[in-house]
Amino acid sequence: MSVVRNNAEPLAIVFEDDGLVPNSILPFLVYQGAVALDPKNPEETIETLFGANRWGGTWRNGVYDYLHYHSTVHEALGVARGHARVRFGGDHGQELQIRAGDVAILPAGTGHQCIKASDDFCVIGAYPPGSNMEITRATPENHAKALKTIPKVKLPPADPVTGGDGALMRLWR
Repeated sequence: MSVVRNNAEPLAIVFEDDGLVPNSILPFLVYQGAVALDPKNPEETIETLFGANRWGGTWRNGVYDYLHYHSTVHEALGVARGHARVRFGGDHGQELQIRAGDVAILPAGTGHQCIKASDDFCVIGAYPPGSNMEITRATPENHAKALKTIPKVKLPPADPVTGGDGALMRLWR
């Protein structure tokens, strides 16, 4: 039995490069309420889903409260518990409320920062195979380097939520 709700389709947003946060020409994706979580172990539900779709290097935590991005890797953030208001796309991006059962997929270069979170907020992070995650702060020097690095980041083999035939595969090709 799948933990992904039928007909799960993400919201897709393209954030512009703002001069400090490069963002991406690929759309940021967020599946809202897509994952039916096991109430006894919601973290494991998301970790298993990501692993089945070949996204690994998982961790459990929150989202940093400072603006940052990853210029060497795409990232999936699955909300296992609680809720948070997160700004995606940098200072000129968009604040979204994410909650348990949501999954955000950030193409390399997408700025993100937690604005406010519930006390029980827990995110499972994951990356496509062969990726090395680096945290990058929004500075002019880092922006210039990221513009050279981001185009070299390989596309994932599958959507972390819906697999090889998922929305990411259509929207990121």
